[in-house]
Amino acid sequence: MEHQKIKETNVSNLHPENMKIRQPIITVCGHVDHGKTSILDCLRSSCVAEGEAGGITQKISFTSYPMSQLKKACPLVEKSKIHLDIPGFLLIDTPGHAAFTNLRKRGGSLADLAILVIDINEGIKPQTAEVLKILRMNKTPFVIALNKIDNISGWAKREEGLRESIEHQRQNVKQVFDERYMTIIGALDSFGFNADLFFNIEDFSQKIAMVPCSAHTKEGIPELIMVICGLSQKYLINRLKLGEKAKGVILEIKQEKSTHYAEAILYDGQLNRNSEIAVANLDGEPMFTKIRVLEEIEPLCKKFSPQEKVTASTGIRMQLIEKIDILPGMPFVEFKNNKNEIVDLFRKELLENIKTDNHGIIAKADSLGSLEALLVLLREKNIPIVRTGIGSINKKDIINAKANLEINELDAVIAGFNVNLDEEAEEFKKGNAPNLKIITNEVIYKLIDDLIIFRTEKQKEIEKKRLMDLSPVCKLRILHQYVFRNTNPAIFGVKIDGGRLISGLSIIDSQNEKIGKIKNIQSENKSVHEAHEGMEVAISISGINFERVLKDKEFLYTDLGESQFRNFKKNKDLLSSAEIKVLQELSEMKRAKEKSDWGN
Repeated sequence: MEHQKIKETNVSNLHPENMKIRQPIITVCGHVDHGKTSILDCLRSSCVAEGEAGGITQKISFTSYPMSQLKKACPLVEKSKIHLDIPGFLLIDTPGHAAFTNLRKRGGSLADLAILVIDINEGIKPQTAEVLKILRMNKTPFVIALNKIDNISGWAKREEGLRESIEHQRQNVKQVFDERYMTIIGALDSFGFNADLFFNIEDFSQKIAMVPCSAHTKEGIPELIMVICGLSQKYLINRLKLGEKAKGVILEIKQEKSTHYAEAILYDGQLNRNSEIAVANLDGEPMFTKIRVLEEIEPLCKKFSPQEKVTASTGIRMQLIEKIDILPGMPFVEFKNNKNEIVDLFRKELLENIKTDNHGIIAKADSLGSLEALLVLLREKNIPIVRTGIGSINKKDIINAKANLEINELDAVIAGFNVNLDEEAEEFKKGNAPNLKIITNEVIYKLIDDLIIFRTEKQKEIEKKRLMDLSPVCKLRILHQYVFRNTNPAIFGVKIDGGRLISGLSIIDSQNEKIGKIKNIQSENKSVHEAHEGMEVAISISGINFERVLKDKEFLYTDLGESQFRNFKKNKDLLSSAEIKVLQELSEMKRAKEKSDWGN
């Protein structure tokens, strides 16, 4: 895939002594049960002395790995003789569902490289499929960690390298391994991705590397680190040139005692403690503030330490002087009296991805990147969006969605990705819009599925209501062999050639002559209110003598007024081809007997 190919860099032309290179930003993503957290913990602990391992928890947003520590922890990097100019890695772990979806910057993903974790025994799940779509949308290069090889029945961990370990498994175990990884290769191919085991690949710009591993036994983890190092050095160096301007993304706002901190990633440039920064709001307008305290995450540690200056890529924490309403996922840049340039940058960054329609649903998410991902997937399903927002679903959202109940019930829904209703909105909904549909989920693909189910059922409900508002149209074929009573009332058999029949309808013949009203309908000796196309039923009509009035007639029709006919024309999408044919015959009869422009 074009977006997936990463070009090899000729490092000798870059003159590293004259060029600063930042740490690649790596994010780990995948299905919730496939071992994403375990792989993250494994990568962390592989670089931490045994006694310190417990100090790094999943709750921190990022981990900084100096290359010196990586080499110590993973001798395979040294053994493979990969020349590394990169200073280390910044591993991102945003909380819960959004391990990478809210990490965005202008032009694509904030992550330079992603590790997609797939359980080799389960393959690609719906959530994995959504991850693949978002990786493609963000044009993020990725490698695949084929986790849980130790769960293959009979798998034996061996001391030699991973390739040798795979080759030396018992034949039946090796056969199961081959079948499972080949199945995943086939599934990835259907998504347009060409993948193979890393040791089979000659050109990593053409194929996605798959590294079999086990977070439980640590088998394959050194090889995973080696592949990440090699890809970063060979293909990402140009992308890793350190720019002059400080740029970053706010991850979240955290509170410690009475102090609020903005946790963020600085992905380019250098930031000073006395810098002034501009943070975007959802409309793309900048909000300005100076930094009171600037702290940086310590290497392989959850602690932050105060700094006068920090250099990308790094995890930072800022205490800001101005009280501004900062939303998660928003970009920030250093402000140097260049307001117009910043306004232009922010607007392009936000407005190119947050586009709305003239009508549609309301979409809310917990961060900018999550919202962007949600909008892309909604558009894939052709679901229009009239309004968007970041944060909890509030009273204003309820009011706006309620207005859609009058315009189009299909759009009277709020979709919330990893957000909840605030208390005021909940109270307001109970008293003012109890029927308004709100769908929330922490898993993006489940949210989309729930929304599609709601819209499908609502569409059927709307169509049924429209259909019920239409008077039935029907063509009857008289079954002359079934005349049960000649008069008072006349009871005889008919076959419904088209449409549906209900009792109480006025009936005419093919000459537009009025016959009478249907008093009763019977099917298999039981009274029924309604009969449909293809059914043979007995009907009763008062006030006529069958022998005199209907003996020579073949067809009967339900009578229609002009306004009813026009209403049918407006709702042709609800009618069967047989019903449309009946309407055409009726209109021709009416125009022949009443007036030439009848029903127009």
